[in-house]
Amino acid sequence: MTRMTTLALAALLSGLAAAPLHADDAVSTSVADLYKDKSSLGGRQVNVQGKVVKVNNHIMQRNFIHIQDGTGNAADGTNDLTITTQDDVAVGDQVSASGTLLLDQDFGFGYRYSLLLEQARVTKAR
Repeated sequence: MTRMTTLALAALLSGLAAAPLHADDAVSTSVADLYKDKSSLGGRQVNVQGKVVKVNNHIMQRNFIHIQDGTGNAADGTNDLTITTQDDVAVGDQVSASGTLLLDQDFGFGYRYSLLLEQARVTKAR
């Protein structure tokens, strides 16, 4: 592991240590509202639903998925949420995701996320 990757991973994990872990405290919201309310929702448990539009499996020992729910603006990127999970989903799946919302995560090498739903539990809608 390179020094830059190690530092990025350490920063990410330190942010998770302070995150609440109680599902009872989770806020259900839309993708657009996550961007709008990010300052008050950062570090909190959130629930969001949407359609999977992109999947990158087994990156840094997790799956990165992108969902959209029809809210937000494509021009400024507020219509798309990146989620990390151990769960397997496919492009086109309708899903619900619950995890900790992290702000301004930078993994280096151009992988920077203003919002990231980390360690989410993702379930397919029936």
